[in-house]
Amino acid sequence: MKNTALTHIHEQLGAKMVPFAGFNMPVQYEGVKAEHETVRTAVGVFDVSHMGEFLLEGPNALGLIQKISSNDASKLAIGDAQYACMPNEEGGIVDDLLIYRVKEELYLLVVNASNIEKDWNWIEKHNDLNVAMKNLSDVYSLLAIQGPKTIEALQSLTSVDLTAIPFYKFVVGDFAGIEHVIISATGYTGAGGFEIYCKNDEVAQVWDKVFEAGKEFGIKPIGLAARDTLRLEMGYCLYGNDINDTTSPIEAGLGWVTKFNKDFINKENILAQKENGVSKKLVGFEIVDKGIARHDYPIVDADGNEIGIVTSGTMSPSLNKAIGLGYVTTENSKIGDEIYIEVRKKQIKAKVVKLPFYKG
Repeated sequence: MKNTALTHIHEQLGAKMVPFAGFNMPVQYEGVKAEHETVRTAVGVFDVSHMGEFLLEGPNALGLIQKISSNDASKLAIGDAQYACMPNEEGGIVDDLLIYRVKEELYLLVVNASNIEKDWNWIEKHNDLNVAMKNLSDVYSLLAIQGPKTIEALQSLTSVDLTAIPFYKFVVGDFAGIEHVIISATGYTGAGGFEIYCKNDEVAQVWDKVFEAGKEFGIKPIGLAARDTLRLEMGYCLYGNDINDTTSPIEAGLGWVTKFNKDFINKENILAQKENGVSKKLVGFEIVDKGIARHDYPIVDADGNEIGIVTSGTMSPSLNKAIGLGYVTTENSKIGDEIYIEVRKKQIKAKVVKLPFYKG
């Protein structure tokens, strides 16, 4: 089990630690509901240093990224970030990721912790363009500082004007007494904020200064459990739950990051799906009856015929109702359609709703 550079701090704070993607990670501190509320109304800090970071450099770096990514990275200016997925050769998804253009010929790819080795091998396998690749996953730490009070809480720590960094843009600048920190206006919560990339030997200083500066704004440490409820309220996909090696970007509703104006792995099959339609779709649903849907619960129609499967489900702290994501047959995927979740051999009514669940 790997530790992040901050594991000792989480333990000192009394976090409940759990194994996650091969790392010893804080799942909660004071409780999911309170932590979730902190991020929606104030500011919270997640240690997500388990994520993977790859650097791709050279004149053909863009060419390699264009081949492995569903999105169009040629649109990226220096200082831009982009969400994308990496399609596999069978029509599924290797991983979803963020792509940062750091310099003219230098890109940073940020991948899911559970897929670091798989993703590295996949990109290396397709690197016939002599692109220099560096795996920095064991060298870099990542803090996600999220919530509506983030800018106020952090501005005193940097000479960079945080209000001037739009969503999905980033700046390399000074932060918390450290030079050359990536300050990225990205996140997985729908609450606004930044993601801060720095080296492992710098992150404890950054953590301490962030909490010092954010004290008057009600800043708190937040665990992975609240990260999950926050992302689910936004309808954001979680790799391993809602997308995987067998789900296509079109089925998963990721057509918006799948651009057919360029060549990429398995483009023809994915384009055929877009043009001809798919037999199943990922939808959001709210439970009408009492009960909570969980991963892998069957979804059935009014007659009890199986029509799909739940991929994520929870009781939404912001909405105080049970919500979930799941794949259903296309004919049962329209907004307002009634579906039923099988919970311990009992069928509970739900309805398909428009995403995101939480409108802010």
